[in-house]
Amino acid sequence: MLADDGRAADEELDEDRGDQPAEDAAEREEAKREEADPGAAAGGAAVAVPEQAARRGRGGESAVGGAGTRTAEEVELPGLTEDSELAAALEAIMLVVDEPVAEMQLAQILEQPTERVGVMLEDLSARYTAAGHGFDLRRVAGGWRLYTRPEYAPYVERFVLDGQSVRLTQAALETLAVVAYKQPVTRSRISAIRGVNCDGVMRTLVTRGLIEECGTESETGAHLYRTTALFLEKLGLNSVDQLPPLAPFLPDDVEEVLDASG
Repeated sequence: MLADDGRAADEELDEDRGDQPAEDAAEREEAKREEADPGAAAGGAAVAVPEQAARRGRGGESAVGGAGTRTAEEVELPGLTEDSELAAALEAIMLVVDEPVAEMQLAQILEQPTERVGVMLEDLSARYTAAGHGFDLRRVAGGWRLYTRPEYAPYVERFVLDGQSVRLTQAALETLAVVAYKQPVTRSRISAIRGVNCDGVMRTLVTRGLIEECGTESETGAHLYRTTALFLEKLGLNSVDQLPPLAPFLPDDVEEVLDASG
């Protein structure tokens, strides 16, 4: 039995050795066909491994974007063809912004004409006012943002501050007012108007982001200062042109005093 098994094993090895050249020849012939017709080779591979192709088809997205994830382009967005849909989208954005947003930026995000977005913002602002809401949609510092109504400011301050006072000093308020009405203006000019050195107060206002440098004076090379967009945002203004006039609060000879001090 052992001898027969040994002979059988030798015969099988001989058969394998005899078939090897034929298999090599077949592989070489297959390689030639692939070089001559790559498309056919690709098609043959697809037929040979249908399960792999199916797995690639099912899991292709997962390999790129991660399992179970959806890109921004795949999310189905409302068409915003109706004015009510556009108004709702704008309201949703306005509720999360922490600084005024320009109409152009909103138009890009919503993929709508800038003119349509601007008209809708104006309409929303008018509707909020007519309905007597406690909040208002205002154009401020070149953009749009929700604000509370001035008549309810005491309640809002009580809620936010809760007994704490976070306000500018009198000196800082006076200095900020001079910058706001005389900008662009130098430190020396501000000090001359106030009658005291204002370097420390100016540093405080710069640190708080209410004023900023805006170049130098051509004659002296001194730094010029102006108010910032944050200043407009805090006061609820769209530009410094909306500041109240000072004339009713100033003496008649104020211009002479300012010219003499400058």
